[in-house]
Amino acid sequence: MASPRFAVFGAGGVGGYFGGVLARAGYWTAVIARGEHLKAIQSHGLQILSPKGDFTVAPAIASDNPQQIGPVDAVILAVKAWQVPEAARAMAPLLKPGSQVLPLENGVEAPAQLEEILGREHTLIGLCRISSFVAGPGQIRHAGLEPTVLLGELNGSTLSPNAQLLADALAAAGVVVETPRDMRAALWEKLIFIAGLSGLGAVARATVGELRQCPPTRALLQQLMEEVAAVGRSRGIQLGADIVSRTLAFVDSIPAGATASMQRDIVDGKPSELEAIIGAVVRFGASSGVPTPAMQYVYASLLPQEQRTRKSVRAA
Repeated sequence: MASPRFAVFGAGGVGGYFGGVLARAGYWTAVIARGEHLKAIQSHGLQILSPKGDFTVAPAIASDNPQQIGPVDAVILAVKAWQVPEAARAMAPLLKPGSQVLPLENGVEAPAQLEEILGREHTLIGLCRISSFVAGPGQIRHAGLEPTVLLGELNGSTLSPNAQLLADALAAAGVVVETPRDMRAALWEKLIFIAGLSGLGAVARATVGELRQCPPTRALLQQLMEEVAAVGRSRGIQLGADIVSRTLAFVDSIPAGATASMQRDIVDGKPSELEAIIGAVVRFGASSGVPTPAMQYVYASLLPQEQRTRKSVRAA
């Protein structure tokens, strides 16, 4: 059997890390990036700075044009949540019969968006756990959490051959790989964590340690998580009765100085995943008749800056 070919669409903090470790493990791996980040990768390789060990690797191809890469067995999609539909339409040159696309975006809507554009036969459901970001052009810093990928088929069946190839390759590259029976519940479990932490962190402009150590703020964090869980259950998601307490316990295990990616984007004045993470919970709650007062407060507090930022980006 020929060696598998992988592509990472969006080589930022998440995609850059997973693409880097796949390439280091000897797998043919192409990365799609842009701007100065792409130029640096092309000139000097992709540099990973990590508590697990620093390294620099040259991807098989680094490009902003999927046509230069051609068909691959599996694609890791690691763009921002609002970029998923555009990326899905652009990745046609990467696909062949049996190709699988693994979305690792925050939120819960990416799999349905991919399925609508690419079809169920190409769409996986997935998420990752990692704290990582672009530290400079061509440079990814892994700041914390054990790099972990969860993946599965949309219908919950056994992994298809190419999905299994990707899972095996990630595991061989040192990534913790899990294949839960209920990936939709896993997505919502992450949403409970990321919506509460990133929303409150962005409003409070505070680190994880500051959020969890201040009693009134910790109580608000718990309320946010409980609202997300209630919305998920209203949509038929099977969540354990202890999901909020388990999620808070996980928050207590995170390095005190950590911040969420949405929070960092908002603080830096960049377009953020506000709509995909916070806005989605508010919309889902409204459609299901589930009150989300704390989440609505967070959304209303952050929306003016988000609109201002996106308006300035469009005008640039």
